[in-house]
Amino acid sequence: MKQFLFYSSISIFSIFIGSQITEGVLLVPYWQSLSSVDFYSYYNTFGPSINQFYTILTIIAASIPIFLTIYCKRINSNAFKFALISAFFAILFISAFYIYFKGTNELFYQAVFSDTELKEELVTWSYWHWGRIIIEFISLVFLIISLDKIKSENA
Repeated sequence: MKQFLFYSSISIFSIFIGSQITEGVLLVPYWQSLSSVDFYSYYNTFGPSINQFYTILTIIAASIPIFLTIYCKRINSNAFKFALISAFFAILFISAFYIYFKGTNELFYQAVFSDTELKEELVTWSYWHWGRIIIEFISLVFLIISLDKIKSENA
């Protein structure tokens, strides 16, 4: 049963990162190709469902290293420090949403940027997005290390 939970945790987190990469590779370039009028129309139509999808997936993914940290502390595992690092990076990628994405996404709904400003903001948005993916990947690496340590301790 533990093996199933370990592999499921890694799979769910990996699916989350894969969805983020998909957004960066497919959606962002598409958004950048649109005029401001077309982008705002698209964003007002699909933004709420995109937001709902990523909110649920992000909460689930970020919860995994946090719960693993609590579990490692409870069983007094040597994996605790790696789980804690993974949880730290999970909290960091959640924080990025509140530091940058939440406000910027709200400005997209309000359609405040001109064509030129929107193009520039979408470049900035892309940089933040890819930076967040790097943070998520670091969290995943430490998640895998911590799960491997737990597995080794139980062998």
